[in-house]
Amino acid sequence: QVQLVESGGGSVQAGGSLRLSCTASVRAFSTYAMSWFRQAPGKEREFVAGISWSGRTTYYEDSVKGRFSISRDNSKNTVDLQMNSLKPDDTAVYVCEAGPDRGGDSYYRSRRVYAYWGQGTQVTVSS
Repeated sequence: QVQLVESGGGSVQAGGSLRLSCTASVRAFSTYAMSWFRQAPGKEREFVAGISWSGRTTYYEDSVKGRFSISRDNSKNTVDLQMNSLKPDDTAVYVCEAGPDRGGDSYYRSRRVYAYWGQGTQVTVSS
């Protein structure tokens, strides 16, 4: 049974930082593409950041480039999202997702790629 569990969400003021973590109980974690998506109230879930199986390639949604950083530790089955310079528009439920690593930028942005996802963690940024 595959399980993804997110942690690290919370409430911060604009300009602050948070670090999200996702722990995966899945065989061969190191073969999976891992990504973070987010969903704000009344909006569709959107891609935030993705990382290849090796960790050597990363992808970011334009609005978070330079502020967010995704990383993974295959020895611990974890993927983290460091979020700096947070803005009220970053407020959302952040969800960790896992899928086969078969493509590039446009591949990672498609939710159809991902076979597993967690329950999400709430991030609230106040102005």
